[in-house]
Amino acid sequence: MRDLKIPDQRHPEKAHRPDNAQPKKPSWIRVKAPGGQGYAETRKTMREHNLTTVCEEAGCPNVGECWSQGHATMMIMGEICTRGCTFCNVATGRPDALDVFEPGRVADAVQKLGLNHVVITSVDRDDLEDGGAEHFAQTIRAVRHRSPGTTIEILTPDFLKCAPSVLETVVAAKPDVFNHNLETVPGLYPEVRPGARYFHSLRLLQRVKEIDPSIFTKSGIMVGLGEQRPQVLQVMDDLRSADVDFMTIGQYLQPSSKHHRIDTFVTPEEFASYEKAAFGKGFLMVSATPLTRSSYHAGDDFARLRDARERRLAAAATSA
Repeated sequence: MRDLKIPDQRHPEKAHRPDNAQPKKPSWIRVKAPGGQGYAETRKTMREHNLTTVCEEAGCPNVGECWSQGHATMMIMGEICTRGCTFCNVATGRPDALDVFEPGRVADAVQKLGLNHVVITSVDRDDLEDGGAEHFAQTIRAVRHRSPGTTIEILTPDFLKCAPSVLETVVAAKPDVFNHNLETVPGLYPEVRPGARYFHSLRLLQRVKEIDPSIFTKSGIMVGLGEQRPQVLQVMDDLRSADVDFMTIGQYLQPSSKHHRIDTFVTPEEFASYEKAAFGKGFLMVSATPLTRSSYHAGDDFARLRDARERRLAAAATSA
């Protein structure tokens, strides 16, 4: 493991930031408080298997709806991240050693929940030589073994400080969808995602397609951080240049007064306009709504994504 000098306390890099007022949410953002039998059963399964979910760690507004349907996004490799992005509510600090039994527990939970589609994500692990690539691969293989009919979507870190070859380890495990979020427009990276590099993330997605063209690629951004429409449209063009299949766009919601401020609440009509523009640029699938998140309705979207590719291939064969 690499020797990183990272503070141990939760959100230490945010504690000294000035407070940013949290504006009142508009009506189209408000959701019901989580509860009900389905929610309770999903929560119980996560606790019984000692699993972390990004739904809880990131404070996702859709947790009530998704968990009530038995859907949860597993977050592997611990709950402490080595990065300190200003939009994110996941704790920053020195992570614990990897749990070698975690892939098996994830597979058991997927089987118990009877998931047709599962999303597996992680914190950034810059302390590991491979960024956690092998752990991702082991988790994918474990789920495949226990639930061969389940399609697997992964949402990975950028592996910025690793050898380029680590990406091959993940791709070789054959996830159905490889997702890596750009998060925002490149001009906002220094203040929103300071530990990352926009063009590195873009190249990561492109390389997945080069290694295995059969794997769907996916990426997403948040809006409402201060970006302008032409910048969002440029991100769409950049993603299509990298042959990305699926784009998500959702409203940024400020986790606390110490996080990046909300610049604006983008209206549902503006999201619809973004969706239309993205489809026009050639994406197979687009989800653009205020409550869109990477894993929101991921199973249904995967089915539509697969159908869209089949239609496009059929159309290409006919025209040839």
